[in-house]
This record gives sequence, C-alpha cells and structure tokens, in this order.
Amino acid sequence: MATELRQPVMDPETLIERQRELHALDAAFKELRRTTDGVPRARRAGLLAFTGSAGLGKTALVTEARAQAAAQGFTVLSGRGGEAEQSSAFRVVRQLLQPSLARMGEAELHAFLGSWYDTVAAVLGLEAKGPAPAPDATGVREGLDWVMTRLTVKKAPVVLLLDDLHWTDPESLSWLASFAPRVDDLPLLIVVAYRPDELPSEAVPLRALAGDHGSRPHDLALLTPEGVARIVRSELGETAEDRFCKECWSATNGSPFEAVELAIGLGERRLGGTDGDLTEMRELAAMIKGPGLIERLERLGTATVRFAHTAAVLGSPFSPQLAATIAVLGEEAVAEAIEKLRGARILAEGHGPEGELEFVHPLITTTIYRSIRTAFRTGLHNTAAQTLLAAGYGPATAARHLMEVPCEDRPETVACLREAARVYLRAGATEAAGRLLTRALQEPPLPEDRAAVLHELACATFLIEPTATVRHLRQALAQPHVDPDLRASIVYRLTTAMAHTDQLADAVTVAAEEARKATNPRVKLRMQADQFVWSMVRSDDQDSPARSRTMARLAEQLPGRSLEERYILGLRAWDAAMRGEPRRISLGYAEKALTGGMSWTGENRGFEVPLSVALVFLYGDQPRRAEALFDQGIAECIAKGWHGSHLAFGQTIAGYIRYRRGSLAEAEDVVREGLRIAGKMDGVVAAQWFGMSILIKTLLARGRVAEARVLADEHAFDETPLNTVIYPDPRTVYAELLLAEGRHAEAARLLVAVGEWLDGRGWRNPAWCPWKLRLASALAPTRPQEAVGHAEDAVRRARDFGAASTIGQALHTLAEVTGGPAAVDLYAAAVDQLEQSPAAYELARAQVGHGAALSRNGRLQEAADRLYQGLEGAVHCGAEALAARAREELSAAGMRPLPLRYVQADTLTSQEVRTAELTVQGLPVAVVAKELRLTEQGVRQLLSRVYRKIGTDSAGLAGYLEARSRPHS
Repeated sequence: MATELRQPVMDPETLIERQRELHALDAAFKELRRTTDGVPRARRAGLLAFTGSAGLGKTALVTEARAQAAAQGFTVLSGRGGEAEQSSAFRVVRQLLQPSLARMGEAELHAFLGSWYDTVAAVLGLEAKGPAPAPDATGVREGLDWVMTRLTVKKAPVVLLLDDLHWTDPESLSWLASFAPRVDDLPLLIVVAYRPDELPSEAVPLRALAGDHGSRPHDLALLTPEGVARIVRSELGETAEDRFCKECWSATNGSPFEAVELAIGLGERRLGGTDGDLTEMRELAAMIKGPGLIERLERLGTATVRFAHTAAVLGSPFSPQLAATIAVLGEEAVAEAIEKLRGARILAEGHGPEGELEFVHPLITTTIYRSIRTAFRTGLHNTAAQTLLAAGYGPATAARHLMEVPCEDRPETVACLREAARVYLRAGATEAAGRLLTRALQEPPLPEDRAAVLHELACATFLIEPTATVRHLRQALAQPHVDPDLRASIVYRLTTAMAHTDQLADAVTVAAEEARKATNPRVKLRMQADQFVWSMVRSDDQDSPARSRTMARLAEQLPGRSLEERYILGLRAWDAAMRGEPRRISLGYAEKALTGGMSWTGENRGFEVPLSVALVFLYGDQPRRAEALFDQGIAECIAKGWHGSHLAFGQTIAGYIRYRRGSLAEAEDVVREGLRIAGKMDGVVAAQWFGMSILIKTLLARGRVAEARVLADEHAFDETPLNTVIYPDPRTVYAELLLAEGRHAEAARLLVAVGEWLDGRGWRNPAWCPWKLRLASALAPTRPQEAVGHAEDAVRRARDFGAASTIGQALHTLAEVTGGPAAVDLYAAAVDQLEQSPAAYELARAQVGHGAALSRNGRLQEAADRLYQGLEGAVHCGAEALAARAREELSAAGMRPLPLRYVQADTLTSQEVRTAELTVQGLPVAVVAKELRLTEQGVRQLLSRVYRKIGTDSAGLAGYLEARSRPHS
C-alpha cells in the first residue's frame, strides 16, 4: 500500500500578497473547529478553491493549509494530480485514502470497511476477500462515499487537500465532484487548487460548488512590483535598488514561482541588486523555465540529464531506484545527479517516507518532459513499463507507459494492457479500461485473440457507449473460429446493447440467426433464450402468438437440468402468465426454472429472466415468494457492487410487490428509492419508466391524485415511448389517472388502443394489465351496457387464470359498473375471492364498495360490518382516500367509525397459526371452526388475515409453514 503523499517544500515568500487567501483559510479552519466542537453553526465554507495559471503560488497555499491544519490537530488527507498520470484510474483517490488505511491492521481494516470491502478493494489497492467482483461505477462511488464519510467521522475534523486538480484522473475527479456536496453534513473542509483554463469537464461541479459554500474560487493575481521587491530584498538585503527590483518584476512578469527562483539565484551569486547586475539578472531569469531551464540542466552533465529525463517520464514523485534502473546508472552516479539537480533547484530537498523524490515545481517537470526527443522519450516509456513489471508494480502501472509507445505487434504488450484493463474493470473504471483495450487492438493482438479483445472492450464500453459496444461486438462476431462459449457471450452482450439503443428488432434477428447456426445444443438453447427475451420485451413484436407456441413446445421437452434449459422454462412461465393460461401452468414452470438456482448476476447473463420468474409468483398470488426472490437478487447485486441499473430495477419493482400486497406507504418509499438510484445514472430510462408507472399507481391508490398529476406532467408521462414493454403498463396507468380526474372519454380512447395491442399479442391476463377493467369504468357513465360486457369478459379471463386476487378485482369492477341491487351479490363475491388472496388494498376497496351497496339497499347492520372492515384495511394499507370514503359512508348511514380492532403486523398470532395448520391438513372450514370453537365466518376471516400477513394464498400456505418450522441458521 502506498504511503502518504509528500508535498514539495515551498518558500514562505511565495505567500506575499496572499492575505485575502490566507484569511479565507483561517476563517474556514475556525468554522471547521466550531462545527466539530458541537457549537451550532451557520452555513460554512466547506470547500475552498484557489485558482490561477502556473506559478502563481497555488501549491504554496495548499502547503500552508497543510501546515496550519496539522498545527491545529486536524487530520490531513492530501493528493495531487499529475500531468503524466491522468490515465491512471483512481490514482488520486488512493493518495487521499491509502495512508490512513495503511495504519490499520488487517482485522481493523476489514471491520472498518465492512460490507464495502470487496467493492472498493481494487480501487484502494487492497486484495479482495473472495472472487474479485466487478462493481459498477455507482457501486464504487457509493463505496468510496462510505469510506470517506466513515474516515471523516472517525478522524474528525478532517482537511482534504488536492493540488493540481486539473491533472487529477477522471475517475477520482468524478467521485470527488459527487461527494463534495456532503461537506455540509460532515466535519470536513476540502481545499483544491487548479488552473481554470485546464479544468476538465468532470470538475465543473466542484467549481460551481465552491461558489455555493461561502465564496467564489479565489483567483490568484500576479505579484505587484512591490511584492517582487520584497522577495528580492529578502535574499539580497534592503540595499537592492528600486530600479533593479522593478526590472526583476518585469523579467518574471510578477510570477511568484519565477520571482522566488530568481531571488535565490541572485543570492547564490552574491549580487548586490544594482544597475550593474541587470545583465546577469536577466540571464538568470531566462534560465528559470523553458529553453533556459533546459540549458541549465544540460550544463549538469550527461548522466544527470539522463536521470532527470527518466524522472520526468516516471512522473513526480518518483522512486530514485527505479529511475536509476531505467537510466542504467550506478549508485554513485545517481547520488551525484541528485545532488546536482537539487543544487540547481530542479529537484526539491528531502524525500518522502519511501525515499521518493519530487521536482521543485510541476512547471519544471513539464518542461523537462517536453524537451526529451520523441524517439528517446518513447524508449524511456517502453523501458519504464518493462522495469515496473519486473519490479512487481503490476500491469496497471506499466500500462500507462505502454500507452505512450508506438504499436509494434507485440503479444506481451497486448497481454499487459488486457490485464491492466481487468484491474480497472474490477475497480469500476470502465472508461480507463476502454482506453487500454482500444490501444491493445491497435497493437494488434494475435488473430485468434482479436474476438476476445473486442469482447472485453465491449464489456468496458457497455454502459457508457452502447453504440460503440454494438460496433465492437459485430466485429467480434465476424472473426473466424470464435470459441462457442465466447460467441454466446458476445451474442448476449450484442443483443443487450442493441436493446439499450432501441434496436430490439435487430437484437431478435441476431439471436435467431445465431440460434440457427449453433451446433452445440447448449449454446443453441442459450441463443433461443436470448431471442425469446428480446421478442417478449419488444412492444411491436408481430409474431407473439407463434413465438409462444414455439416456446411451449420447446419447454415441454426440457427437464431443467442445465441453466440454459431453466432459462427457457422461466420464459415459458412468464409467457404463460402474460397470456392468462391457468396459473398452475405458469407457477409450475416457475418452480421448475428455479430448481438448481437462477442468479441475477450470472456471468454474461441478464437479470430479465430471474426477475420475470419472480413476478410470475406475484401475479399468481404468492407475493411473499416474489419478495424473497427479489431480496435474494438485490443482495446479489449489492454483493457484486452493482448499485446502478440492476439495483434501480430491483428496488422499483420490489415497490410494485409491496403495492400489490397493499403496503402502500412502504411501496411508495421503496419505489422512490429506486427512482433515486436510477436518477443518478445516465441511460437508465427503462427503470425510470417502470418506477414512474408504479409510483403514480401507488399515489392514486393513496388518493393523492393531484400529486400524481404533477409527477406525470413533470416527466411527460403521457408521452411514454412504446418500443419496450413496461409494467405496470404506462398507458393503462395514465388512463387510471385520467379516470381519477373524471376524464372518462380520454381514458376510454387510450384503453381501447392498449386492448388492441395486448389482444393482438395474445396477452389476456388482467392480473398483468387490467385494461378491460379500466375500460369498463371509463365507459360506465355513457355506455353502461358496453361497460358491463367488458367487465364480464374480464371476469372470464380472470377465472381462466385462476388467481383469487385477479378474480376479486374483476368482480369488483363488474359490481361497480352493474350498479343497483344486482351489484350487492357481485360485491359479496368479490370480497369472498379477495379474502382468499394476499391483496390487502383490493380487499379493503371491495369491502368498502360492498358496504356502501348494502347501505344503499337498506341493510345497515351488514353495511356497518363491511365498512368497518374496509376502513381498518384502508388505514392499515395507507389508503387515505379510501379510508375517508369509508368514514363518509358510515356517517351517511348514521354510524360512527369504531376504533381499529386489531393491530396490523406480519407476525401470525397463535390462533392464526393453528388455523393455517388445520387448513393445510385439508380439513373443511366447518371442521376447523369446530376445532377452534369459532364460526365458519370467523375461520374465513382468520385465514384472510393469514394470507395478507404472509403474502400468499392457500396454494402457498404449506410452503410457508414448512419454511417457518425449519430452524434458522
């Protein structure tokens, strides 16, 4: 692990005419001390930025900040960008964090990082505990946020110093820009210094943030003639003449760096500062930078020049031992070179904790590096790469130098670049990995390796450049003699990239063609699974019924022994559910698909099939099973360090499961968290549309129609793209919003279009999309007979599927559109069905509707019971509007709401457990009632609570009790 970065020694004279900046530092430190001591604070300056062109004293201010912070007992974390090291991903992050982590023992380090250890291991140069995961950029960013926050709290107060921000590697810069706003909530001060004209785009948020935290960036000015005179006289004495000092200012243009260097040179030559010294002064000024500096260097001898060139190639700070090996210099020659370079003020005095040396100023490093002849510089980079590899520094360190070497058709170069790219991918640095693999292709690789390198490059560009990913993978497929497993992986990534770039039809075509050409049965099945996945995702699939028949025939022949077979079985389960086939078929295939396991994070496999299998259980009235599968999938994603699109999808649809169970408040929180995750990422549009559909549906269930409308308008929800299948179906959800606003005609037109689309595909299950139910509601005010017809058809479809929650919802809608005395029995039937399901919100709706119908028909006592039940259910679900309606109905009937009769909880009471156990034994309700000394209605109500609490219907009851009886590990 690297040790603490040493700041170069700077002269106090460079802080002349920097009173404004020093005052800002002092004020920031006082604020930091006050917030740490627990004194109430106002808004504080948590970020200070010093800006200016090269040589204006930014480094001197950072060094002064370091000294003051240390003197006040603050913990200092420091880093510095390097011009030659910008391609080294997370280099500055390691400078900032490694020194503190290096002081921890192994056990303390693992305890400190906790569950984030493996996610950030590669970033921080640690060794992963298990198989090294490849976290996504969001996971790495959140992991680093955790480490920095924990470190700040543990070592408060903390001052983070970052010099030469403009040369910071993009990965470190992106993280810092995203983390910096947290300074408001932490005992942390961030101080950065940079050249504004060279600031990369990743740092723009930092510049803006500096203005939000007390002041704009402090732009350093050139020194005045008086300031330069003070520096000169500090070396030559007060006898230095005014005209001489004014000429020094003119020669240095007021640059603090040049003024200090000139003054030191004048003092070393014992000049008096008179008119007679002007010629020598101008010669000295010319030698401080540019050609004069190189001329001064060359006077020091060939060996010294070679050492300085090598050091510039390695970058500052550098190991003198490595520089000696590359420059082929002995110990004496190196010692002499170092002495000469220090004497010439090219190298700084002293050394770092591991003996590393630094140039006096980055200007010197840059000037020397650029003075090296191109061919010689290339040779030094090449030798540096080989030396670093031999010294055990690793491929990522060597790769930086190989990037500066012309392509020479060397397999060992390709191997090093590929291995370095793998290191970066394990650190979530996909852009850095992409640069290395692009260079590896240019080398070029051996013909037999080209497809693999293209595939690796596509893995690096997958989330950031999907269009380029498609191009790389098409080239990979065109290579001859590609290994079958590699080819399968290429096809998976190619079709997924096509799907992400709105080329779903092409994705289906590619998968179908590869399935046709595959000779290996296992690979062929995998290609067919990819074809089926993207066909089902396409909203404009023209061959859906034929594809379903093909899938059904194929699934019948598969025992489910291999993962490829189980993916086909999982897709068959989902298709059966969408089509509304009897749920025993879809649930049977789902169970078969899960036998042997199905990971959400499998190598080169998407999460679409595992997610779909989980939702089969949701629509089949076993949401608890779906939740367990989602919890497992989300845990897998987190363990892999995937905190981006996978987690966004998992969170949003997990919220949908909570909605279906009737936990509306919890559903809202979970969906909003999923949307928060999706909002942090570019290109996760699908997850946002899923989340918006679920959130609007949840808000409507809670009665917050105006809030749902604002949300829909903000996100142009009525303009949802229709190229991808999303659930709940956005157009149907928008129609529900229109219905809630009383815009029945608009809703009806939209729902007719949805129905034509779904019926054309053969997707008839109202559990998945209740468009017919909503259409019935939309038509009821103006075309009641047609509304009844749609509702009756929906009931038939629901009965074909067989899930009690779906049948109950359909009967509820039929009751609403039928009206009159005939509706009472329909409401009763709806309640009866929903009591056999885990759908708590839908049951409460039906109970309130039934109670209202009973009241209108004069059956007040029965109405009261139903309305009380519905009120309790609505309150427990968080359905405020439904609860208000129940109270209004009670009041209209001359009754007052009673206190809630039971406390909602997921834990079963002993009586509920016993009821469930007797029911699983197959005993009739009458027998169970006699055993428990209850009425039959009392048993049904107990069972209904059991179903809602544990999230399953009677079909899943035995599995729940069996799992409950097993001892917990």
